[in-house]
Amino acid sequence: MASNPVDPLQALSAALAVPADSKEQADLLATLRESLEIHPGPIPILCTTLVKTVSGAGDSLLKRWVIDLLHYAICRSSLSIEARTQLASQSLETLAGLLHDSNQNTVKVTVQCFATVYALLFRVLCTNRTQRQQWDILTQVKTRILEFVWAPHISSGIKFAAVKFMQRVILVQTRGVPDPRLQNKNDPNLTMCPTDHPFISVATLEAEGLKLLESVITILYTSNNPDILSAILNSWATLVKSRPALVEVVVSTLTQWTPAKLEGFPAASIKSVEKAVRILLVHISRTSQGQPYASQIHAALANQGTRMDAAAAAEKQRKAAEASRKRSPSGTPAQDAPDAKRPKLEHESAPLVGPSTVAGFAGFDFTTLPASLVTDLVVANIQSFTENSLIGLVRAYRHSKNIQSTTPAVAPAAVPLQPLIAPAVPSTEAPSSSDTHVRTTSPPPDAKEPEVKAEPVDPLKMDIDEDEIEYEPDRLNLELSGEPGAMPEDEAALDRVMDLAADLHLADFKLPPPKELSIEERNLVVHGSLTRIWDGSKDLAPSEVLQDEVPGMSGADMWMLLIVRMVTRVTDPSPSDVPEEKRPEDSMDVVSELYAHQDRLRQTLCDYIMADFSGRLRLATTWMNEEWYNDQIQIARDRNWAPNYETWLNQIVAAYQTHLDGKDRTFSRFLLDLPHVPPDVLTLLRESCIEVERRQMGFAALREFVSQRPSLRAEAMNMLLELTTHPDKVTRGAAINTVKRWIPDVQPMDNMIREFALQLLRRLQSRPKADKSEDVAMNGDHDENMEDGQLPPEDIIQTPYLPEQLELPANKAQILQHLELLFALSTKVPEFLDEIFAAYGGMEETVQETIQQLITPLIRALGPTHGRLLTLLRTFPPGGESLALRVLTIFTENVRPSSQLVTLVKSLINERDLDARFLIPIIAEMDKADILRHLPRIVSILNGQPEPKNLVRSVFSSIVTTPPQSFGSVTSNLPRVRQSELLTPAELMVLLHESEKEIGLKSAIEAIGICFSMTDIFRSEILAVVMNQLVDEPVLPTLFLRTVIQAVTTYRSLVGFVSTTLLSRLITKKIWTNPPLWEGFIRCAKLIAPASFGALLQLPKDQLRELVDKQPSLKSGLRDYVLKKAGNRARVAGLLEIFGEDDSSNNTYNMEQTFHL
Repeated sequence: MASNPVDPLQALSAALAVPADSKEQADLLATLRESLEIHPGPIPILCTTLVKTVSGAGDSLLKRWVIDLLHYAICRSSLSIEARTQLASQSLETLAGLLHDSNQNTVKVTVQCFATVYALLFRVLCTNRTQRQQWDILTQVKTRILEFVWAPHISSGIKFAAVKFMQRVILVQTRGVPDPRLQNKNDPNLTMCPTDHPFISVATLEAEGLKLLESVITILYTSNNPDILSAILNSWATLVKSRPALVEVVVSTLTQWTPAKLEGFPAASIKSVEKAVRILLVHISRTSQGQPYASQIHAALANQGTRMDAAAAAEKQRKAAEASRKRSPSGTPAQDAPDAKRPKLEHESAPLVGPSTVAGFAGFDFTTLPASLVTDLVVANIQSFTENSLIGLVRAYRHSKNIQSTTPAVAPAAVPLQPLIAPAVPSTEAPSSSDTHVRTTSPPPDAKEPEVKAEPVDPLKMDIDEDEIEYEPDRLNLELSGEPGAMPEDEAALDRVMDLAADLHLADFKLPPPKELSIEERNLVVHGSLTRIWDGSKDLAPSEVLQDEVPGMSGADMWMLLIVRMVTRVTDPSPSDVPEEKRPEDSMDVVSELYAHQDRLRQTLCDYIMADFSGRLRLATTWMNEEWYNDQIQIARDRNWAPNYETWLNQIVAAYQTHLDGKDRTFSRFLLDLPHVPPDVLTLLRESCIEVERRQMGFAALREFVSQRPSLRAEAMNMLLELTTHPDKVTRGAAINTVKRWIPDVQPMDNMIREFALQLLRRLQSRPKADKSEDVAMNGDHDENMEDGQLPPEDIIQTPYLPEQLELPANKAQILQHLELLFALSTKVPEFLDEIFAAYGGMEETVQETIQQLITPLIRALGPTHGRLLTLLRTFPPGGESLALRVLTIFTENVRPSSQLVTLVKSLINERDLDARFLIPIIAEMDKADILRHLPRIVSILNGQPEPKNLVRSVFSSIVTTPPQSFGSVTSNLPRVRQSELLTPAELMVLLHESEKEIGLKSAIEAIGICFSMTDIFRSEILAVVMNQLVDEPVLPTLFLRTVIQAVTTYRSLVGFVSTTLLSRLITKKIWTNPPLWEGFIRCAKLIAPASFGALLQLPKDQLRELVDKQPSLKSGLRDYVLKKAGNRARVAGLLEIFGEDDSSNNTYNMEQTFHL
């Protein structure tokens, strides 16, 4: 059923299709219920649908089945607490209506449901402030059920369920543990409910809970129903554990309780309640909550013991009196009967012990009698003796066994011989004829008594009352010594009477020959015996309270040991077992058959264990330990002995694989308790760790081997460490989490894990070339042929999951196999970070780049305030610059660097010759002076590649303030931008021009281009300010005119400013004296023509002639411009002379050689 669940909808449809309340429908519903208990997933859907059909319906089989299923789902199923709560909420109204059902059993089951429903819904309603209707229904239900407790004519089943509900209400409506960290969501109580809840009044519920507790105490003192009292007492253990504040009330109630209201009830019922009280008091005294009341509890237990002793003595007297009354046919004693009747009575009593009576009983089959009748007969015969007589008879029997007397005893006439069967009319004296007959039927003096083997009884299972224990050391010493000693006359007389027992013998009886069974039938008998012994041992288990008091083996343990040793303790048959006429070959066949029979027994035992491995784990463990021990004994005697231990262990392991449950840790516990674990079992565990279904079991077993089996620690730890390099991420992660628990303080595992992780790190370092290995071996000098950081090949660790040689260029997944363990350990042991930095410099470049990517999660987890990382950034070894830079970058990716980090990097820059990239993460946190000093070095990293360009762009964005939209107009009299720790856009652009030599012209051109691309910052008015500021510099930057040309190309609005202001100021600065700038001037004039014509006419004639010679295309425009102006004729004539006619033969100066836009 577990492996093939039925379709619930199909099964339900089939049940509804057959006649209602029929046996067929009952069978179908029972099958469906069995499947749902094993696979409870569909229960919520079925119950939600079916529960609506039972409200108001008449009594039927389907209705009872649905209600029972709902009770199972809410109260006893393995569904999650959320699913059970939702089901209880959806079924609340229907269940409330069923409390008024006419069927008493339906009402009882409904009340039992509400014991759980009340707690589940209370937990939800504490946080849900809108479901007032549900709370009102729940309150009405509570009132209705509590009425059942006090109703006089209600059935006992409903009353018991109502009392249980009342106990649950008390638990819910009292306060639990106040500490929220220790609160259990499965224990709803008033502590969970907020005091400002809109419809649940905490104070009212608490008062009601205490009132109900008083009612329960009242029932305990006033009820005369032992069953209800036992039910209350059994539930108070939970109350004491969950509500420590109520321990005082419970202890006070129990110590003052007496069974006064139970007077008139059977002694067994009273004793049952007394034991329940005693067990509960003992339990409380052993808890931490009950320690303050230990003296009060012990005093109450002493008083109760005295009370129970007195009750036991009174019950014995009552039974003795009742037995005497049963032996007499009337209230008048036999000795008071008339004399005329006496001869007749004596005559009738004689045959009771005569030969005919004894012979008749000898042939009677007592097994046909009911067990209860046989028990009554035995008790009646024992009760026919007085207490003193019975004790004397027992002592006489023991005495006769001690002295082994062979002399026939003479029965005294004064003491009558009691009959074997209780007589209908007791006789006052035994006739002599009866005695004579008994003597004649006794065996001869030299006949041996039949040996009676005492059945072993577990003394821990014997129910011995305190009044049955007699402490008589003198008599005990006398009996143990075997000496007869002096005995009182009455005891000696009893001894002589008991000697008659030796003369009695059973009738001749021979057992019939055993039935011949086939091998299959024998196996079935053995399997049945195993099942009966195992199941019967559960009845011998001590009660929960006595388990702590009873040391040593339990009854189940002794039965298990008996079964296992019967199977494992086999020896060769003795010579007497083989007939003399048998040949040696036949004797070998007998031995082989014996071993084959033992193997069949082992197979039967194996099959029985594997049928329920988790439930029979202890039996399996005991069996394997006995097999191993037996192998050791046999091997010591015979070196050729074939061991059974590994054979049958492999059988269990193979069978377990077919009954696999990945979440069951039973198998790992079984392996842990084995005396010896073979290598193939360890290999199986390694394979289990890789498989998804068995991964949890495999890792659990290896972990326990490492922790608790020192002999297997190295091998199991090696497997776990190798699994930390497995290619599968889930398997590797599980192995890492397993070994990480022993870091940093659990030895010797800690050292083993550290060494393995460091050896994996060394695998990533460079190694000597293969062609040099021979020379190294010949020269015996390893250092001459190895570079710094390289390792000799023999120091490289190898695992089954890593390649022999590291593949290059580096594979990210493969590098992670090497480093994930080390990264995980670094969170607990920061010293591993030093090892990573130390080994980093000796790694190949692609390996270094991969590590920079993989280390990101670790660095983020440690954070920018981690002391060890900050120290490493300050002191990292040579070769670790790129890794240190990656760490610094990770620290500042999404957050601003701390002042501590900024100070550290600034000191590094000053102390060590580091790459300018170290400045990028912290440049925005520097003051303006530092920014101006370090920025040219950052810009110098530009090389035309995208990555440096993006870095510089991010730097510009972080150090430049965005100007307001209302920034001033384009004029030479603009106010200076507000000074701050950041740069203004104009300051950045000016800095790039002034530092062009330090930066390099190519890098400076690329940086200026980045600025022009940031159009939201470097707007036209900003560029006007930059040009206006640069033109006033004593020495103009080389890239100035290039920037002007780029500005007017980007923003045409700047043409007016350049043509009217900038060019004129450049002419006054004699721009033609600087050839590169003069060429830029000419190019700019051509670009903005004709707006530049007015400024160009300010040039001296020689420079103007040079300009038009280099740019002939400007001649016609300038000639037209001069003619339109019509100024001084002499000057106009001179200018026209310069411009003249267009000469197509003039060569145009190639400006692109100097200015590359």
